[in-house]
Amino acid sequence: MVFTFGTPLSYGIFRAPFSDAFGVSSVALSGVFSIMLFTFFIGSGLIGVFGARFGARAVLLACSLATGMVAPSLYLLDSLGGLLVVFAVLGLALGTAFVLLASVVPRWFEGRRGAATGLLFVGNGLGLFVLPPIWQRTLSEVGVRRGFLLIMSTTALAFLLAGLVCRRPNWAAQSTATAGELLEWLVRLAGTRTFQLLFVGIALSFAWYQLLAAYAVDLFAARGLTAAGASTAFGLIGGVSIISRIASGYLADVMGSRRAFLASLVCAVAGIAMLFVPSVSIVVIAICLIGLGLGGSATLYIPLLMGVYSPEKDTAIVGTFNVAIGVAALAMPPLGTASVEFTGSFTIAIFLTFAAAVGGLWVTAVGTAGP
Repeated sequence: MVFTFGTPLSYGIFRAPFSDAFGVSSVALSGVFSIMLFTFFIGSGLIGVFGARFGARAVLLACSLATGMVAPSLYLLDSLGGLLVVFAVLGLALGTAFVLLASVVPRWFEGRRGAATGLLFVGNGLGLFVLPPIWQRTLSEVGVRRGFLLIMSTTALAFLLAGLVCRRPNWAAQSTATAGELLEWLVRLAGTRTFQLLFVGIALSFAWYQLLAAYAVDLFAARGLTAAGASTAFGLIGGVSIISRIASGYLADVMGSRRAFLASLVCAVAGIAMLFVPSVSIVVIAICLIGLGLGGSATLYIPLLMGVYSPEKDTAIVGTFNVAIGVAALAMPPLGTASVEFTGSFTIAIFLTFAAAVGGLWVTAVGTAGP
């Protein structure tokens, strides 16, 4: 799990070194990273829905193979189109690994599923904490192509090890639905008000961080931090989220996943609002609140969904809502980058981030308010 979210959400750090190495503008690169997030969420989501009948081990080993094949690819290309293909494949492999682990591992735990999910998602928080500064330092010290090779090879090895041990428990029911039956199920699901509201709510609950990731490093640098300090500050959001991923899982078992999820989004909203204040000390508080919000919301949306829908379709449910997250992700990096490039300030970008978090909070609350 460390290598699933950590790399795709480090795209704010990739922009400058990749632009220099390949002679591509930052706005064009933001489009490449949008495609990566698109395949990370939507492509892997579709695999989660229609690949639910396949064994988790086989799919994870395929993710390891795809990541290993991508690792040396930057030595073989030097065009925008080539980057587009590489990052599309990478997003698909990373996202599929996430969907499998996030949907299968919690099935081993019934009485304390929230706590178990929180512990599993510590891997995501650790990745968001350590990978941004690792990417920044690696790219600056050994270059784009060699740095990409080193980190992607390590990722492929991690997925290989996960694939060797991950499987569904023998007692857990697994969907045996055909592709046609899954399509009928999706059509029925899409026609319900709860699904429609949750589809939008979950999308917005992730969109705010996807927006923030596009400009956060530049924002922190503008507030007086060095390039290394800015990437470390961005990584600290993931570091703080480690605490909330553990705590929110236990809170979900006590107070319910809905209340804990909404409380996490309230923290995120408060932290984003503080980014309007141009003060380093306020930024520190904002990072803490945003990290708490990120950890809780990113962890608890799965127990929230499993409480609404049948866990028998675990991978299909997680995959379906990954599509929702991907729809938002397709627009967020260019929107965040362009809003800063064309206005010359971070005000509009912060406002859009704040609006996305508030929208996610409100729509999810309404969508889960019923019995």
